[in-house]
Amino acid sequence: MSTVRGARERARIEVTAAIKDEARRRLADEGAAKLSLRAVARELGMVSSALYRYFPSRDELLTALIIDAYDSLGAAAEAAGAAALAAGSPPRARWTAVCEAFRAWALAHPHEYALIYGSPVPGYSAPQDTVVPASRVANVLIGIVRSAHEGRGLALPPLPATLRAEAGRMTAEFAEGLPPEVTAALVAAWAQLAGLVSFELFGQFNNVVEERDAFFAHAADQLAHAVGLPALGRP
Repeated sequence: MSTVRGARERARIEVTAAIKDEARRRLADEGAAKLSLRAVARELGMVSSALYRYFPSRDELLTALIIDAYDSLGAAAEAAGAAALAAGSPPRARWTAVCEAFRAWALAHPHEYALIYGSPVPGYSAPQDTVVPASRVANVLIGIVRSAHEGRGLALPPLPATLRAEAGRMTAEFAEGLPPEVTAALVAAWAQLAGLVSFELFGQFNNVVEERDAFFAHAADQLAHAVGLPALGRP
C-alpha cells in the first residue's frame, strides 16, 4: 500500500510541476493578467476538471508561482551572502554580493521578476502565505547590517524627528536590535534596490545607462553607505 501511495505522490508532484512550468511559459507569452487555467490545461492535454484538483483557482496557481519565484530569488541571495561570508568578505562586500545576486536572478528570470515586482495582477490579492518567502532577500540584507552593527559598528544615518516613532515601530517589527535610523535607511535601500533592477529590466535605462554592470555596482555600494556599512578597507 505504501508503494502505491508513493507512486501517487510522485505522480502528483510531477503533474504539479508540469502545470507550473506551463503557467510560467504563459506568463512569458501573455503576462500574469491573462493566465487561464483552461489554457494551461489545454496545452497539457488535460481536461479543466482534472487541473482543478491541483489548483482550484487561477489565484491559487498564481500564489504558487509567486511563492516559487520568491523562494528562488531568496535562495540566490542567501547563497551569495553565505559564499561571501565564507570567503571572509566584510559586511559591505557581502551586501554588494547579495545585491548583485538579486540583479542576476532578475535578469535571468524576467517574467518571474515581473510577477513579484511588476504591476499588480488585476483582481488578485496575495495571501499571507507569500509573506515569508517575500522576506528572504530583505532578511539577508538585515542580517548583514546587524552583524556589522554588532561588530565594528555602523555610521548612523540621519533621521528626522517626524520619522522616529515610525522607524521604532519598524525596528520592533522586523529589525530588532538595530538603531531606528538604520532600519529606516534599510527600508529605503530595499526599495531603491528593487527600483534599480526594475528600471533596467523594464527598459527605463535604455538610452540612459550603457555601462550597466559598473553602474549597478556603484549604486549597490552607495546603498551600503546609506545604511551605515563601513567602507571597504576601513580599519
